[in-house]
Amino acid sequence: MSDNRSHVDGARVLADLHALRGIGTYKTGVHKPTFSEPHMRSLEWLAQRLPEAALAADIDGIGNVFGTSTKSGPKLLAGSHLESQNFAGWLDGPLGVVYALEAARVINPDPNTNGAVEVAAWCDEEGHFGSFLGSRSYVGGVTEADIDAARDRNSGRTMREALRDVGLAGRARAKAERGRHIGYLEAHIEQGETLESGGLKIGVVTSIVGIWQYRITFTGEQNHAGTTRMGVRKDAGVALARFCVDIDDRFPASCGPRTVWTTGRITLDPGAPSIIPGSAEMLFQIRDDDPDVIGRLEDLLRSMAADVSAQGRCSVAVERIRTGAPAMMDTAFQQAIEAASVAFAGGKSIRMPSGAGHDAQILATIMPAGMLFVPSMGGISHHWSENTDDADIVTGAQVFVDACRRLLAG
Repeated sequence: MSDNRSHVDGARVLADLHALRGIGTYKTGVHKPTFSEPHMRSLEWLAQRLPEAALAADIDGIGNVFGTSTKSGPKLLAGSHLESQNFAGWLDGPLGVVYALEAARVINPDPNTNGAVEVAAWCDEEGHFGSFLGSRSYVGGVTEADIDAARDRNSGRTMREALRDVGLAGRARAKAERGRHIGYLEAHIEQGETLESGGLKIGVVTSIVGIWQYRITFTGEQNHAGTTRMGVRKDAGVALARFCVDIDDRFPASCGPRTVWTTGRITLDPGAPSIIPGSAEMLFQIRDDDPDVIGRLEDLLRSMAADVSAQGRCSVAVERIRTGAPAMMDTAFQQAIEAASVAFAGGKSIRMPSGAGHDAQILATIMPAGMLFVPSMGGISHHWSENTDDADIVTGAQVFVDACRRLLAG
């Protein structure tokens, strides 16, 4: 399969990543919210590179970039995303796009390699306007009404306004041509420290967690902070704080070995120092790759809310606002990544689940999918200090390209 010469140009991979890092630079990372000027420049940068890989470039009506091939034989889809979280890292997303581009540049012109790699940069994986809108649109999971309803989580700008402002209004949204691809392969930084702490080079992803998100609302009674006795208060803020502590006390007995949960935002209303909060809200998230575990924890969450409401001081309402089904990665893709890691990373790989969501879980609903991870320094991600050693980036590119070859060869 592999002749142990990947033909990957490591300097070119690093130069591409640094070129993207130079667009929307923030400290040592980047700030590229979806449909911002730096994000759109990054999409144009990719579109201009794709012909180097014998690919025709197109940006569709939701901001996905595609590089398509006319080469005969099987086709493998590969990619990731180019927007970032706010004031975040330079590799989260672009690493997978540049690896896909490099695989296409190496494989597509090679007459000795069967088939071609096609490239995708999915829009809004980071969820500024919604949940995986670009990849979900591609698999047929986004309606025009969904786009009408989508708003930027920071500015409140509608997605329709954003699409118009960047010149994408009226363009057709690309839809997957079933059967065109043998599958989808994505690379990403680990966003954890399993690989680094274990002296490993490649993570072979086995599954991607499901993410369920909730809005939990506490309703009490707004009143004066100086004249209302403690014994008669119906303080929604206190009820919320106690609920958070209760979650940490009660969830461990019902969770799985890799379950995580997070209260990511707390809001008190009216939010003034001299007013007892009459209402409070928390955004809460549960992640696991076992739907039964998530269902069990949701039942517990609702039971806890009912118990608080029954006590009579404050009422609690639990609203599920997002669901993301866990996705299993294809066995043949895992085997191809593992074999490539033997050839180019000394076999220093480990099979592991992904605790973060990725576009691969959306593509996995319509085709075989796989993911590989490279180490993250200190496990840091979603922060401008995120980084990976250059040598690990190049090794990851070699493994990725070889895995693509193996998959195309069947």
